[in-house]
Amino acid sequence: MQRIAIMEYLMEHRTHPSADEIYTALSSSMPTLSKTTVYNTLKLFAEQGAALMLTIDERNANFDADTSPHAHFICKRCGNIYDLELPIEIKEVIGLQMDGHEITEMHYYYKGICKNCLKNIRID
Repeated sequence: MQRIAIMEYLMEHRTHPSADEIYTALSSSMPTLSKTTVYNTLKLFAEQGAALMLTIDERNANFDADTSPHAHFICKRCGNIYDLELPIEIKEVIGLQMDGHEITEMHYYYKGICKNCLKNIRID
C-alpha cells in the first residue's frame, strides 16, 4: 500500500519531488510511513526502471515517474526542475553501441534561470 501511494504521488506531482517532500506530503495520511520506507521505495523504483533518480542538485536526489528519454532543467534561482524535450536523434542513442560500449541510459541536465524567474527579474 505504501509503495503504491509513493508511486501515485510521483505520477500525480510532476514537480520532481525529493524523498523528504514525498514523506512530508504522505505522512499525515499514512502515520506508519517512515522516511526509510520512502527512501528505500524510491531507490527500488529507480533500480527497477519505474522512476528516474535525478542528481542534478548535489545536495538532494529528486525523482521522476516519467522514464522516457528527456532532459531536465533546474533553475538556479527558485530550484524548480522542468522537463525538456530532446531532439529525436538524441533519443535514438539508447541501445546503440559507441566505441564498443552499449548505451543503456543517458542524462541531460541543464542549469540556468527559468522563464518564470526571468519574468520576475524584468518586472523588479
